[in-house]
Amino acid sequence: MKNTSRLGKMPAWQRYFVLAGMLGCSLTGTVYLLGHEFHIQRTLLGAHSVLVWHGITAIFATISLGSVLPFHLKAGLKSKKKLWSGISQLIFLSTLLISGALLYYGPAEIRDTTIAAHWMIGLAFFVVFLLHGVYSNK
Repeated sequence: MKNTSRLGKMPAWQRYFVLAGMLGCSLTGTVYLLGHEFHIQRTLLGAHSVLVWHGITAIFATISLGSVLPFHLKAGLKSKKKLWSGISQLIFLSTLLISGALLYYGPAEIRDTTIAAHWMIGLAFFVVFLLHGVYSNK
């Protein structure tokens, strides 16, 4: 049995939940971006159903973020390991949550700017998320 008691190390179920939520949201967002904004296979990739899946996976990503805040984030701040990528992710995710809410509930006058900011920050988050998980500070 693996030792999951290390400070800040997530149990396997939580790690898979976070990975599934964040990757699902990032991938569906990227697919929708390619179809809707860049007109690549627009009828397939830019379909409303892709946007719906992006919203559903965003809910799971938000829940997974909440699951890491009490222990993983606190331990990361104490250990100062992966500090830059961890704090960057938290800032990006907070911004994505706000911009996502603005896309749904915000005024029409800022919609185009919000769309551009949302996908640019989303792509930056995806890169930092992957780097945070791949590179280890042992």
